[in-house]
Amino acid sequence: MAVKSTIPPLAPSDFDRRMFLDALLAVGFVSTAVAIAYPVSRFLIPPASGEPATQSVVAGRAGALRLNPAAIFKFGSKPGIVVRTAEGEIRAFSAVCTHLDCTVQFRNDTSQLWCACHNGIYDLGGAVVSGPPPRALGTVRREPPRGGRQRGNRVSRT
Repeated sequence: MAVKSTIPPLAPSDFDRRMFLDALLAVGFVSTAVAIAYPVSRFLIPPASGEPATQSVVAGRAGALRLNPAAIFKFGSKPGIVVRTAEGEIRAFSAVCTHLDCTVQFRNDTSQLWCACHNGIYDLGGAVVSGPPPRALGTVRREPPRGGRQRGNRVSRT
């Protein structure tokens, strides 16, 4: 006499192990693709600049520039430099080197503007004398005194 089993045979389910593993791999692939694509898209599409709306700043007190032939000042988010020439003329430039955006400095011994990153040298007119910078420094316009005596060097974008 044959013993009849009381356990019913298993019916194939709608969601088996293979489908679970396929879904798990798909989620992993999509997560990896997003993790790669998001930083690349942030690099290719930079955020809006946080540049302030100011178009002019006071670059320093005129009396302080007599003691030192040059002064670096903040102009928005970038530095600027005011130089007093040997003739007494005051000139203002962007202090950002046109080669790799390093900050230029005034060298009193040579009366030139110097970029320490790759030894770029500019004259007091902002033109390139030597080194790798591809173009002259950006100029900043020095404004005339407002209403008589000027206590500071006010400069504005050109």
